[in-house]
Amino acid sequence: MSGSAQRFGPRGRRRGAALTLVFGCALATAAATGLLPRDPEPGPGPGTRAVSSTVAPVDRDEIEDAAAEAEADGKSVKDAAEEVVSRSGDRWGAVYDQREYEEFEQALDGTYTGVGLSARRTGRGDVTVSRVQPGGPADRAGIRTGDLLRTLDGRAIGKRPVAEVVALLRGDGTGAAEGTRVELGLVRKGRSWTETLERARLTTEAVTVRRLGDEPSSAVLVKVAAFTKGAGADVRDAVRDAPEGAGILLDLRANSGGLVAEAVVAASAFLDGGLVATYDVRGDQHALYADPGGDTDRPVVVLVDGGTMSAAELLTGALQDRGRAVTVGSPTFGKGSVQMPSRLPGGSVAELTVGHYRTPGGRNVDGRGITPDLVVGERAQQRAETVLSGLGGGS
Repeated sequence: MSGSAQRFGPRGRRRGAALTLVFGCALATAAATGLLPRDPEPGPGPGTRAVSSTVAPVDRDEIEDAAAEAEADGKSVKDAAEEVVSRSGDRWGAVYDQREYEEFEQALDGTYTGVGLSARRTGRGDVTVSRVQPGGPADRAGIRTGDLLRTLDGRAIGKRPVAEVVALLRGDGTGAAEGTRVELGLVRKGRSWTETLERARLTTEAVTVRRLGDEPSSAVLVKVAAFTKGAGADVRDAVRDAPEGAGILLDLRANSGGLVAEAVVAASAFLDGGLVATYDVRGDQHALYADPGGDTDRPVVVLVDGGTMSAAELLTGALQDRGRAVTVGSPTFGKGSVQMPSRLPGGSVAELTVGHYRTPGGRNVDGRGITPDLVVGERAQQRAETVLSGLGGGS
């Protein structure tokens, strides 16, 4: 199965069979691919690592047998499958019901149901609005970046993980969908108020592009929030459209992955063919290759942090090992596992770890992450811009 022909989103399903490959945990990836774009929850973060463990591959037949038995007995197929995955020790393995997986698929296509805001937890422990999507329900209600989020539907957020807050905003697990409402308790400069928002179907903006100066040769910042469908082509177009001689600052911070095929397209923007990554699936070895014809002359700096995961690490490792970019920031998350989804009776889907990928230089990313060429904590973007300028990429 060649890298060019392979699809890496959850597509083309048939009951009881292996589906297409996804790199990274489905819902962890989905959180960054459009369900609600956000900064990553601290831990693991800059300076920390995910802990790698040896996982005995889950027997797909065992899961399917447990699911079929549960269905025959009128029990929860999802619960039965989750028990098998839990016993396996597969730290990235997961089981989703039909609705959850459909939402994941939509997220990979760049759409999600929500209110159009991103959230993060501050150093003081508050959950704050980190981004408001233009034109979304939150934006129309006048919610702004920096507003504190205190309650959802009258319940205090407290110390709930940001990922859980995100799920509540979207209505995960409650059956809430487009058109349903959620009440937010907010605080701004000491003033408290509530807003009732109606969830809507929204489209994410995975790639944003802006100039870093006013000069003709000013560098171009390409921020990739997630590798949703079309993100790779957007990166390629941004590189092609950049002024001659202008460097590229590729910002992959807080990008926890998505479709690996899109990351390969993005790599092709900077490489003239050649290896992007290798990976194994239940012991069988495969490789991913860049398309020829990329821009190999333009200076490139890649900006990463502890929220750079999965497909974003694959791209970072390829550009670093191929000597195509200088990497700046803090060590990446360390998530290089390959999940393969399988359809279960009743529409549930089990995602099981079946292998790992390696960079062109043979590095195993899982549990280790990627250490940037220049490790920077504070003012990472400023340092990255300085490095890019030193490479002759403008300012």
